[in-house]
Amino acid sequence: MPESTIHVVAGVLRDRDGRVLVAERPAGKHLAGLWEFPGGKCERDEAPLDALRRELHEEIGITVESAQPLILVPHVYPEKHIVLDVWSVETYSGVPRALETQGLRWLGVDELVHLPMPPADIPVIAALRLPDRYLITPAFDASQSLALLEGIERACVAGIRLIQLRQPHWPREALAETARQAHRICSRHDADLLLNADWQMASALGLDGVHLPAAAARQLDTRPLPNDRWLAVSCHDAAELAQAQRIGADFATLSPLAPTPSHPADAPLGWPRFAELTRDSSIPVYALGGVGAAEIRSARAYGGQGIAAIRALWA
Repeated sequence: MPESTIHVVAGVLRDRDGRVLVAERPAGKHLAGLWEFPGGKCERDEAPLDALRRELHEEIGITVESAQPLILVPHVYPEKHIVLDVWSVETYSGVPRALETQGLRWLGVDELVHLPMPPADIPVIAALRLPDRYLITPAFDASQSLALLEGIERACVAGIRLIQLRQPHWPREALAETARQAHRICSRHDADLLLNADWQMASALGLDGVHLPAAAARQLDTRPLPNDRWLAVSCHDAAELAQAQRIGADFATLSPLAPTPSHPADAPLGWPRFAELTRDSSIPVYALGGVGAAEIRSARAYGGQGIAAIRALWA
């Protein structure tokens, strides 16, 4: 981290109802009046977790007992560069209270999207809303739509809550009808369905979002969907991650993490390189390629949101 970059730690606290604590920035401070996750600056040579414990004790009067890294968000403001180091506070003692005259509110995760927040805090909302597993449907023939829909139903029953419908060679009419039915299935299970590549169809059908190939993302200058729909991008390097962020993507997949039978010629990234790329990304990133549920813990440890997979998650 460059010397000029300010390292800021923040904590995500949840109550028994799953609501998240946010604090209002007091008058006179940078971005006063906006709401943020409580925390503060990390002092020189101070470990991030130690800084989090100190800041939350000083700011809201709690003692952090255990916490896990959630997301690192590098952000450039006109007047300063910061890295927002966000931790999920798992256990703490004490009752949060305003010790610095700041406003405090407990809000549901879905309510956070309507709250005025600093730009660096926005990707944290996506990280909180996204699950740690992202299923990409395997290839089917257009005549096998029933089998595909049955598989999507099984995946939802098994706990998958984020699915990409990817059948790039299907006729548009067949794909549209299957997408409608798949969306109804996902909605019954409180799962989100993204369509591969075709954001116009995703929008027309009222799906939950679109997942763009890297080549499609390169052709865009702005976000093609409204903010209440997911926008994801397939990435393979730093340039593609930067473009995903430039067009306002909510999250990305980064591949291939490990060797895969489907792409034997592609050089795998490995966890160290994955960690380098995600550390410089301001959006959540899923590891894709040669990974399964057993690698979720590793993906989180190396800065990822979780894992994306086809075969490993297809029930």
